[in-house]
Amino acid sequence: MKTLLLTESDIDKAAEIIKNGGLVAIPTETVYGLAADALNGEAVAKIFKAKGRPMDNPLIVHISDVAQAERLVSDFPQKARTLAENFWPGPLTMVLPKSELIPDEVSAGLSTVAIRFPSHPIARALISASSPLAAPSANLSGSPSPTTANHVYDDMNGRIDAIINGGECDVGVESTVITLAEETPTLLRPGGITLEQLREKIGEVKTHPAVLKPLEDGMNAASPGMKYKHYSPKAEVILLKGTQKEFLSYVRSHDGERTAVLCYDEEKSFFAENGITLGGMTDYASHAHRLFTSLREADRRGFKRIYAHCPSAEGIELAVYNRILRAAAFRIIEL
Repeated sequence: MKTLLLTESDIDKAAEIIKNGGLVAIPTETVYGLAADALNGEAVAKIFKAKGRPMDNPLIVHISDVAQAERLVSDFPQKARTLAENFWPGPLTMVLPKSELIPDEVSAGLSTVAIRFPSHPIARALISASSPLAAPSANLSGSPSPTTANHVYDDMNGRIDAIINGGECDVGVESTVITLAEETPTLLRPGGITLEQLREKIGEVKTHPAVLKPLEDGMNAASPGMKYKHYSPKAEVILLKGTQKEFLSYVRSHDGERTAVLCYDEEKSFFAENGITLGGMTDYASHAHRLFTSLREADRRGFKRIYAHCPSAEGIELAVYNRILRAAAFRIIEL
């Protein structure tokens, strides 16, 4: 298969591919997504094959207006409307009871579906020109999510029909996922919309244990990103938990020419060529924006091990913590 490289002027061509059951990688404000017609089960099944993704891992359906969401779910409660009014379009996914329009390939056989209204103009234009789109991240399953078209090409060239180049993604980590299909709203995956923002709008929101711990054996993944190991580069990732002084001391004593260090701008001088910076120490949005690019850079440069700070579990740093914890397969060294 030859993968076409498209631009925002090629929306009609991309829409034809979608309508014919094909796969198109698209930019969103979070990461690049691998899109298929969400109402076509055969087309959606191609996503799993292209990514090497387990079929028990549900997908997110992307829409271009709230009216589409109301068709795709059997119940759109007031709390969902409140969140939609405040955070759509944007990096928020809501899990709700699905309607009969949603094929099992999208929901992994569950009775719920995850819905998101992206803010990226290219994603919205393609949805409007074709259909609601099932679109997980456009990478090989388990690897760092792509935030540029080049990342997608590296993983998916020859596996999918086309890639639309929309530049670099703004947020850099996948959307926040909240389920409203339970008695108490529950955060399933942190992202650009923080837990604190959700609670401010709808009150009590629980955090699912799998946000910071492995999913328990036998439990179904109700959302993408809940599996044990995810977002992982080829290099071994190890989290170091302690003060900055302890972090610097440990890395210096365990450094090697094939070891990369995810660090902050203020620390870059300590690590010479091995340091890959996530931005300023308190520039939390930059940490999210640059995380996956940094993990991919470590692989591109041939590093075999990556040391990283253990982030905090507040605000958008919770999203960074969640991603890098899974990239490290929960390997944490207490300093």
